[in-house]
Amino acid sequence: MSDKEIKVRDREALLFHSSGRPGKIEITASKPLTTQRDLSLAYSPGVAVPCLEIAKNPATAYDYTSKGNIVAVISNGTAVLGLGNLGALASKPVMEGKAVLFKRFADVDGFDLEVSTEDVDEFVNCVRFLGASFGGINLEDIKAPECFIIEQRLREIMDIPVFHDDQHGTAIIAASGLINACDLTGRKLKDIKLVINGAGAAAIACSELVKSMGVSPDNVIMCDSRGVIYKGREDGMNQWKSAHAADTDARTLEEAMNGADAFFGLSVKGAVTPKMVQSMAKQPIIFAMANPDPEISPEEVAEIRDDAICATGRSDYPNQINNVLGFPYIFRGALDVQASTINEEMKIAAAHAVASLAREDVPDEVAAAYSGRRLQYGPEYIIPAPFDPRLIIAVPKAVAQAAMDSGVARRPIIDMDEYENQLRGRLDPTAAHLQLISDYVRAHPKRIAFAEGEEETVIRAAVAYRNSGYGTPILIGREDRIHESAKKLGIESLDGVEISNAALSKHNTEYAEFLYGRLQRKGYLWRDCQRMVNQKRNVFASVMVAKGHADGLITGLTRNFNRSFTDVAGVIDAKPGEIPMGLSIAITKGRTVFIADTRVHNLPNAEELAEIAIQAAEKARQLGHEPRVAMVSHSTFGNPYSADTDRIREAVGILERSNVDFEFDGDMAVDVALDTSLLKLYPFCRLSGPANVLVMPALHAATTASKLLDKLGGGTVVGPVMIGLEKPAQIAQMGSTVNDLVNLAALAAHEAEHG
Repeated sequence: MSDKEIKVRDREALLFHSSGRPGKIEITASKPLTTQRDLSLAYSPGVAVPCLEIAKNPATAYDYTSKGNIVAVISNGTAVLGLGNLGALASKPVMEGKAVLFKRFADVDGFDLEVSTEDVDEFVNCVRFLGASFGGINLEDIKAPECFIIEQRLREIMDIPVFHDDQHGTAIIAASGLINACDLTGRKLKDIKLVINGAGAAAIACSELVKSMGVSPDNVIMCDSRGVIYKGREDGMNQWKSAHAADTDARTLEEAMNGADAFFGLSVKGAVTPKMVQSMAKQPIIFAMANPDPEISPEEVAEIRDDAICATGRSDYPNQINNVLGFPYIFRGALDVQASTINEEMKIAAAHAVASLAREDVPDEVAAAYSGRRLQYGPEYIIPAPFDPRLIIAVPKAVAQAAMDSGVARRPIIDMDEYENQLRGRLDPTAAHLQLISDYVRAHPKRIAFAEGEEETVIRAAVAYRNSGYGTPILIGREDRIHESAKKLGIESLDGVEISNAALSKHNTEYAEFLYGRLQRKGYLWRDCQRMVNQKRNVFASVMVAKGHADGLITGLTRNFNRSFTDVAGVIDAKPGEIPMGLSIAITKGRTVFIADTRVHNLPNAEELAEIAIQAAEKARQLGHEPRVAMVSHSTFGNPYSADTDRIREAVGILERSNVDFEFDGDMAVDVALDTSLLKLYPFCRLSGPANVLVMPALHAATTASKLLDKLGGGTVVGPVMIGLEKPAQIAQMGSTVNDLVNLAALAAHEAEHG
């Protein structure tokens, strides 16, 4: 599935940014601010104490404020993405997005600042006085050559890291790819002949970094739109280009490419011709990084050379040069040692760390997501996948160590093993694994039936499912009504979306016979089954899945769970040895908690509670968590005793006898289950840490808890996800959003592949 096929419609993007609280970021307090005492400590008079401490010793600002985890994302909007000079205000959505990436990948708090000036002096003077507020400065989307001047001057006058990601982020990831490409082709960096097409910020940063890593300056030829940048050239030159002028007779890109070992493209689509590729050395290394379309596509290269190693900036080809592999983790390492700058040693360390990661065995979860490709170190895997969970450990450690070794770390790390544990705990694995599921579904697209296909929200979700590259959505409903609603919604085309009218389907009789075979001994006549297939879309969609005409289904938007589940369960059986259940996934700051059963069992008995625990633990493990299961109750280990908790204690006994491979205990109150300090009061408890799977004693407790978290918890609740059915069927909550439906549809598609 190519980037062009994974489409984001204008309306869809605007709705995403405007729905709920406008924008993508907000500020939340990290300390309780409930009582007057809280406020007195947070502000006056308590706040005076850390103020005085910082005045005496400025370094303590990292202890008493959030300075050490905040990066300013700053732009003047003169080079916004590939859109040109849009101005500071129009750059704000991008800067907010960059802040989101910092948080998502490295738990760094990004704070976006848009500076409304194109004057270099004004910009520098604005930013230089903000150093007391931040632990680092990430410059973004500033056009060349001003970006060079701005970064250089700010680095000279500020005592915190200043990093222009458009330059150095691309350079670091490209350099990591070059390290491995040279390794695979038996080359040494000092010997390669490299041609760079493009002379903007990223190209010059690439040239500077690879030279500092050992590539001979005499072997690097840079070209711009006027041709080779050679010594003595006067046309279109500036001081930054002049620094990379080559002593060569070549005057065109075609001449420069003759015999070249490697090519870095940071220019425009079509800049490289087949003839140029043919003229390169054996096993050429071609990084065509122009976006959205490369200088030459890997398919075009493959037609000419079967010995080439290719990389691009696109996700639909192997070896994506993606900045997100670098900047979040580089700042993470720099912040953690309170580095005064990000120097060449730190950049080189980051490049080697990324390169080394590609040579290691790929984790199962990453390999599964990209199983359409061969994720094994080699020509098509020289750069790690962007969502590899090991990046949060490998890159910050390397950067922090380099900062210490080069003398720019003001707070060195004493215990690197402990630091690794801290990094591992920075990010909850759930988000990464959900992304891996999405990537896996794109590689294995599925047909998902949307049972309530005439609803506007469902139509939008189906189109989003199609645009995301997950597969083919099937809307169950009347074609005229669906097209009319789509037109009203401004949806230009339903190409790639199937529509199936239950009453007019060619499979109507086949479906009715299937249903009659299941229900004839449960009081249903043939005509009852035929009517159900014709008129009940949940039933029709369920039979469609049961017969293999769809891979999974989603419903529930307009009907309560019980009605929807009854329809689905009448067609789709439970998996052998399992029970249908609902699992809500609550993702909050710093942790994910799985809550079960939030769907099916009103008052589960001991056997059902034990099975719920086993299935919930398995799903938690699939999503990257080592399960610690708490059998939740109003009491804790029998205090206060109640006969109502006997079944909970019996369930614990069943788990003991079953020799399950996860931690569990109970009965226990939910606060004890989630609080380390309270758990210490019970040294006999089997849990080694706070529970991450809560098996609730009854349906009313489970649903109340999950819905409270959804509305008040300040996090995200995914699901409830239906598990335990023989075929994938997800039942959304009434009033679900488009995003909710798409997420559940992707989970259904993933389950269809994995079973």
